[in-house]
Amino acid sequence: MNQTFEFQNTLEFAKELDQLDPIKHMRSQFHIPKQSNGDDEIYLCGNSLGLQPQKTQEYLTFELSQWQKYGVKGHFSGDFPWMPYHEFLTEGLANLVGAKHSEVVAMNSLTTNLHLMMVSFYRPTDTRHKILIEDHAFPSDHYAVESQIKFHGHNPEDSMLLIKPREGEDTFRTEDILKVIEDEGDSIALIMLPGVQYYSGQVFDMAAITQAGHEKGCVVGFDLAHATGNIEMSLHDWDVDFACWCHYKYLNSGAGAVAGCFVHEKHHKNKDLPRFAGWWGHNKDTRFKMDNRFDPIESAEAWQLSNPPILSLAAIRASLDTVKEAGGIQALREKSLKLTGYLRYLLNEELASDVKIITPEKDNEHGCQLSLTIDTHGLDGRLVFERIEAAGVTGDWRYPNVIRVAPVPQYNTYEDCYRFVQILKESLTQ
Repeated sequence: MNQTFEFQNTLEFAKELDQLDPIKHMRSQFHIPKQSNGDDEIYLCGNSLGLQPQKTQEYLTFELSQWQKYGVKGHFSGDFPWMPYHEFLTEGLANLVGAKHSEVVAMNSLTTNLHLMMVSFYRPTDTRHKILIEDHAFPSDHYAVESQIKFHGHNPEDSMLLIKPREGEDTFRTEDILKVIEDEGDSIALIMLPGVQYYSGQVFDMAAITQAGHEKGCVVGFDLAHATGNIEMSLHDWDVDFACWCHYKYLNSGAGAVAGCFVHEKHHKNKDLPRFAGWWGHNKDTRFKMDNRFDPIESAEAWQLSNPPILSLAAIRASLDTVKEAGGIQALREKSLKLTGYLRYLLNEELASDVKIITPEKDNEHGCQLSLTIDTHGLDGRLVFERIEAAGVTGDWRYPNVIRVAPVPQYNTYEDCYRFVQILKESLTQ
């Protein structure tokens, strides 16, 4: 946020910013956990599990009542029948990731979706068999990629192309990623990188990476676990082949919520594309004719396997309605930049010599999350994290040495940021 000169390091100023916040009413739409003394927690962990919207219980209770009222007829009865229920989420998901309605679907879990996408889009040959992935990717992504390579009879030591930041640096340089693609592209079958890196909070230049990959004949997909609901994206216009994400972080849909998937429309009519098929991906007009000849829907829905759990979809619908009420991802991103900018300003004002922020500073290179390392007084970062947690702050710790904090625009305040920095400061001097 390039407006730090406007900020002031006082509680009064933080409260003033909260009063001027155009979406301040959204905080009351969420359940805020309480400390033992009854005060609200300073909850800065939406990058791991978002808080529960007030709407969620209402939407879940409604679906339970539909089950009570209709039984199996609930698939076709009521205001939100279960048979097409995932379609009620389509518009909200498309708006979040910058897609056409036909390109998105809520289904399965994140890693399951990544596997399904690699079944279709990782088609290795003797000369083009590598998958480009970050070194120290989120473990589940690494496991998925490694297992897909082995499944196809290749050796991960030869077929996993791992990229990492330069020596002594914490984040990736886009030019380094593009150079690897240029140098190694003829042997790369698939590029699979994060939209936002889980450890550092860095936003990757998805448009540039996709263009570079396609110029070398590579398929390009992204894990958007930390991006969806956090930053603005234009997956269709960027020509991304596929992307997958979860809904329990910035989309506040509950632990283990059904995940999301994007498949670019250019792939929809290719019925010869390999895939693991299930009946929910079959042509809706003929699905119940029970014909055992698979006829895929010409949309991202073709990658569905089974009918989804309605209660989880109801929680996602509640979250998407909350996003809409806030003004959409554009309004959330506008506040996010200012909120995270204020937190960065306070950290630099109070703790510049004690805390290192490894998350990039440019607006287009970070989302809500700031990743902090402790570099003072010989204190162990994990000990500092335990101290702030005991003082009423919920963030999270990631091995080997990062405290992740994420002020989420829907329910966090500028006062949260101010009080967190004061607590962190005290935790460094005990």
